[in-house]
Amino acid sequence: MSDNTYTFEATAESFQDLVITASQERPVLVDFWADWCAPCRSLMPVLAGLAAAYDGKFHQVKVNSDEQQDLAQQYAVRSLPTVKIFRNGEVVDEFMGALPEPAVREYIDRHIVRVSDSLRKQARERLAVDDFDGARSLLEEAIATDPEVVENHVDLAAMHAASGKFDDAEDILNALTRTDQERDDVLALRKRMHFDRQAGDAAPAEELQQRIASDPNDLQARSDLAARMLNEERYAEAMEQYLAIMTQDRQFDDDAGRKNLIDVFNLLGNDDPLVSEYRRKMASLLY
Repeated sequence: MSDNTYTFEATAESFQDLVITASQERPVLVDFWADWCAPCRSLMPVLAGLAAAYDGKFHQVKVNSDEQQDLAQQYAVRSLPTVKIFRNGEVVDEFMGALPEPAVREYIDRHIVRVSDSLRKQARERLAVDDFDGARSLLEEAIATDPEVVENHVDLAAMHAASGKFDDAEDILNALTRTDQERDDVLALRKRMHFDRQAGDAAPAEELQQRIASDPNDLQARSDLAARMLNEERYAEAMEQYLAIMTQDRQFDDDAGRKNLIDVFNLLGNDDPLVSEYRRKMASLLY
């Protein structure tokens, strides 16, 4: 009936209580599976482990699709495993396949309301006005309240990075699990910190521009100027510098022009029109 306190097996008769009614109080994650389905067997312990780790913030309900065919048909299950998240009696999200734990966490976290969510929001507002002490205090409270929420730790690392305390930020990120260190937000923060460190160590922008005017082949000046531009969110100008580095010397600093361009693409995201524009420009140089 139950693998742990927060994991249940549902039938057509118990589905109303275990899913529809229970989802009025918390998200209910319904896992449609079958005995013959190997991906189902690999996903199931991930879901059970998360249900225990989240300590009741959501329930896991397993539905054997072979035994409960009416339920599988009612909820349009076409492949296994299929996981549907219920809230207030309705399906609010779903995924198919045996996703890795970080991806499953992302689905769950979209639908869980925590005390630390409000604290983290307040911290971001404090950080926006450079109130680093206020942001740190709120984030430390958020971590004490919900230590399992990775976003709290990432935001605290970002706060330290924004105040120039890069070593403190790295310590926080290094303390994350190996899996969490591969999260998109962690990788993006590390890229941002790399550029910010370089900008902090670089000469003033005017001096760098004068060096480039005197010697267009001063690629270190171009690289440092690009980092300063990124620090000021002047992304197009920064990417022009990286293109210039690629044009003049692909070997400079272990192909830094191309690699840094790719890092900027990842920072901005594929939906940003600048990314499409500069991918084309980079491709024209490569091919």
